[in-house]
Amino acid sequence: MPDATNESLLRHIRDHFEASAETKRRYAAEHADQLVTVAGWVADCFAAGGKLLLCGNGGSAAEAQHIAAEFTSVLSQTFPRRALPAISLTTDSSFLTARGNDYGFDSVFSRQLEALGRPGDLLFAYTTSGNSKNVLAAVGTARQLGIRTVGFTGRAGGKMKEQVDLALCAPADATAYIQECHTAMGHVIVAVAEKMMFNADGSDKPSNK
Repeated sequence: MPDATNESLLRHIRDHFEASAETKRRYAAEHADQLVTVAGWVADCFAAGGKLLLCGNGGSAAEAQHIAAEFTSVLSQTFPRRALPAISLTTDSSFLTARGNDYGFDSVFSRQLEALGRPGDLLFAYTTSGNSKNVLAAVGTARQLGIRTVGFTGRAGGKMKEQVDLALCAPADATAYIQECHTAMGHVIVAVAEKMMFNADGSDKPSNK
């Protein structure tokens, strides 16, 4: 006889993968043009000498670090190109703990934006609920500094949806599916920005020199 427990676990795994895939399929079918827009903003930012700043909490902090690394290192070893300036605001443990301890956690990203952000930079702000206070504070500071903002969030979008220049809303409510969709969005944005900025051999296109 089949092991009922094992079959239940297998069904759970399949259901998760199917729901995650459906989230990405729906987003691509309905909003792929948004990723072209964001990739264009990224390419324009880098071409003008700006940098990409990224922030988020928990799994979204990991995603901010992940996508920053794809820009600064390289997305694929088969497409070598120069390093691109992307900084995750989630990685400096000394600053995060000092600021959080002395002034509260809500200002840990906005304070770094005050120090590092410049007009013409770009902010990727990650919050699956759209309501993370420190991420919203970062968005507010970015707008004051003349930094364009892109929000990565879930279906509802929360408060952030109305505060960023463009909200990328994964069509899901479960945090796991939202974050898995954000990973796919990030990889596509990097890949499309690379196509906009670089030739097939990885050299800069003339318009971006």
